[in-house]
Amino acid sequence: MSRPAAWFSICLHICSFYGDGFLLRIKITAEVDGVKREYAITFSRRGRAAVGRAYAKAGAPGGREADAERLVAVVKALTDKEPEVRRMKSGRVAVECGLADFARYKELAKYIMVWIIVV
Repeated sequence: MSRPAAWFSICLHICSFYGDGFLLRIKITAEVDGVKREYAITFSRRGRAAVGRAYAKAGAPGGREADAERLVAVVKALTDKEPEVRRMKSGRVAVECGLADFARYKELAKYIMVWIIVV
């Protein structure tokens, strides 16, 4: 179910060294259906692709499933692509998306390109 997001605030962080490379974290503050939340999508390299993952929070209003739906709505509104939702055996819900879709924003594009080149 697609829900309109009221507003967004985006912040980009290049995180410290992790394993064999640096992580890239995009923090998004969004209000969806009257619920204001901050999401952090952390990107890492998987071969040639940069894949981002964010986890839905159990303590969010409506629980993990509702939080995942809101996060999917936010990512879809920003990138025009539906992210993949993975439900873990442990009960955690992960939302995965690609980095290239966020590069269409000129404010993020130059930092994303630097991260791709450096990593």
